[in-house]
Amino acid sequence: MRRSAPVHRNFHTGPGEEAATVSEATPETLVIEFRAAEQLINARDPRGALKLLDTVIAAHPENTAARLLRARAFFLGAQLRPAEMEFQTVLEREPDNAFAHFALARTLQRADRKDEARRHFRLAAALDPRPDFVEAADFDPPRSS
Repeated sequence: MRRSAPVHRNFHTGPGEEAATVSEATPETLVIEFRAAEQLINARDPRGALKLLDTVIAAHPENTAARLLRARAFFLGAQLRPAEMEFQTVLEREPDNAFAHFALARTLQRADRKDEARRHFRLAAALDPRPDFVEAADFDPPRSS
């Protein structure tokens, strides 16, 4: 049986007191933390979700699903630069991820970088022609002759 790498998380006990450390995360606890982070995002608690996702990503930095969820948490918490960086990391690994393009576009739009956002809205719509992606892409209407 393979044991996961140690993951350290600090729990502060109070002012002036030493922090207690949890030094081992199992695959089971990482799955539980990932699922709990999803629930915290749905409950609009991005800070709580980020705390849990930091542990998951520290143990598995290659996990694209965890990085995408962390990007969503950053976006929800209005931390636009970290959200942008995480969405870009996801897209480096999965350039055909329509949702990541769409979410990156929303992030760029929120940062008032509309030209960059439009490119990613269009990529999202080209990869997945969902109505919300196509609407956001704002393709020019066909010209009549």
